Amino acid sequence: MIKLIATDIDGTLLNYDRTLPSELMSCLEKLQKNGIKVVPVTGRMYKAAVQIYEKMNFKDALVSYQGGQINDSDGKIIYQKVLDTDTVRKGISWARENNVHLQIYTNDELYAENDNDFIKRYSDEQKVSYSIVNFDEMEIKYASKMLALDFNNPETVSVWVNDLIKMFPECFIVKSSPYFCEISNKNANKYDSVKFLQEYYGLKDDEVLTIGDQNNDIALLEAGGIRVAMGNASEELKAVATYITDDVKDNGWANAIEHFCKL
Repeated sequence: MIKLIATDIDGTLLNYDRTLPSELMSCLEKLQKNGIKVVPVTGRMYKAAVQIYEKMNFKDALVSYQGGQINDSDGKIIYQKVLDTDTVRKGISWARENNVHLQIYTNDELYAENDNDFIKRYSDEQKVSYSIVNFDEMEIKYASKMLALDFNNPETVSVWVNDLIKMFPECFIVKSSPYFCEISNKNANKYDSVKFLQEYYGLKDDEVLTIGDQNNDIALLEAGGIRVAMGNASEELKAVATYITDDVKDNGWANAIEHFCKL
């Protein structure tokens, strides 16, 4: 019996335009009535993720920062993995040398050096505020992640990922969207965070269902006993899945949950 559903948000729970699929809320209500925990697992910062968490009336934990932070239902941090200062300084140097827009997330606040169109678009889409600072003058403590982004050239982002994996072997590097390259603590990933929750809740592998749509969800799916890829998922993710559901626009999430949980 499924007792925990660990789910990605964008392209999985939410449509491409970030609206809710028609059958999603009724499915979530049935899960809660049956005591099945549903935990959003996202690369978003906590401040942005909790807006969705509250809007959708989730009742259990919330995983943010690509798995780097877990908050319980009261907002208390129960798991956190951050970057060390030297790694962040090295990332800043790389971004400056390569003219890359870099964002740093520390203490759940968003910082950038340049007030450009990238940070403005990101802030607007994520509905979070930001501060412009000189990174050299900034106290870097409890940095959850760095995000290098380019809304104009997704191919460039792929090149960054390959370069940064070599440059930061001590970090977890992932292309979380066509435009985003995330740099975080090696243990700040969706696999480790879901395994933490499995132990936290005292569950067996086959009691955990994981579901997502992008390559940054490979680690998420690998943590589940049942691994579901959305119909709109990448081919790489589908290769990891044990079950492929419908597209997000066709209520793929709710259809998969109904199939496995028999609500």
